[in-house]
Amino acid sequence: MYKKLLVLLDGSKLAEIVFPYAKELAGRLDMDVILLHVYHPAASEFAPMYKAYVDRAAETLKIQAHQVQDSLGQKEIKHVVVRGELCTGYHAEEILKFAEENAIDLMLMASHGRSGVKRWRMGGVADKILRASKIPVLMVHADAEKLIPYDQWPSRSLLVPLSGSEVSSVVLPHVEALAKQKGAEVSVILMEVVEPPVTPSYYSPELTGVPLNWGQFVEQEMARNKKAAQEYLAGVEKRFKEAGIQVCSIVHTGKPAEEVIAYAKKNPFSVIIMSTHGRTGLSRLVYGSVAESVLFGVSNPMVLVRPQ
Repeated sequence: MYKKLLVLLDGSKLAEIVFPYAKELAGRLDMDVILLHVYHPAASEFAPMYKAYVDRAAETLKIQAHQVQDSLGQKEIKHVVVRGELCTGYHAEEILKFAEENAIDLMLMASHGRSGVKRWRMGGVADKILRASKIPVLMVHADAEKLIPYDQWPSRSLLVPLSGSEVSSVVLPHVEALAKQKGAEVSVILMEVVEPPVTPSYYSPELTGVPLNWGQFVEQEMARNKKAAQEYLAGVEKRFKEAGIQVCSIVHTGKPAEEVIAYAKKNPFSVIIMSTHGRTGLSRLVYGSVAESVLFGVSNPMVLVRPQ
C-alpha cells in the first residue's frame, strides 16, 4: 500500500525532526523516499544551495534507511531509493501538485518550519496541506525535538480513534499497512468514546409521558451505546488479528477529543491515526472538531487521512 514517502523540508533544523520517522518507515516498509524543498521564484539565485542541501540530506537518509534494512537480516534485499527534489512556486500548491504527479502514498512533515506555531495555526503551509491533501499526512509536532526520537522509542503503538462510522473507518487500511513494519513490534489500540446524551432544553418528564427520569434514560442509553461500541470494535479487532497484528480495544465515556488527548498524553509512544472528520462532517471546522482538537492538544505524531 505504501511505496513512496514524500518528506517536506524547508532548510530549518525544526523541519528535520521528521528524519527518524523517515528512516524507520522507509527501512521497515521498503518505501522509496523523496525529500522535497520548495522555494519562492524570487530566491532562484539560491537554487544551487537548496539543491546541495536536499541532496546531502537524501544521502544521509539513504545510508540510515539502508542500515535499518540491513539490520533486519533479509536475503536479497532491495535497498530503498532516496533522492532530493526542488520545486519553485507557492509552497502548498507545489507540494500538493508534486505529490499527485509522483504517485506519493504518504506525506511526512513537521507541524511548522520557519513560520512558527502561531502562523501555522492561522493558515500556513501545513494548514493548507491538511485542508487539501488527498493522501495521508504524517504530522510530527514541533515539540518532538524535546522528546525521545521515534527510532529510540521503547515501544510503539498506533492509537486509532473510531466512531463506528464509515468515515472514521477509512483509516483502517492505513493502520494495517503501518502496523506491518518489519522487525518492529507495533501494537494497535482501537478506541471509541461514547458521549453522554445532551439534555434537550425542551425536555420535561411531564410532557414526554416517559416514566423514566433523565438520569435513568442516560444510564440506559450509555449502556446501549457502550455495548454497540464494544461489538463494533470487536469486529475490527478480528480483522487485524486475522492479519497477524497485535491489537486491543478500549471504550471510554466522555467527550471524544478530551478522552483521546488524555489517553495520548499517558501513552507518549503512540502514533495517532484518524480521519479528518467523523460523524459531524467538515461543515464546522476545517479538519472536523475532534481531529483538530486532538491535533492541537497532543505532542504525539498524527497520521491524518482525508475521506475521499
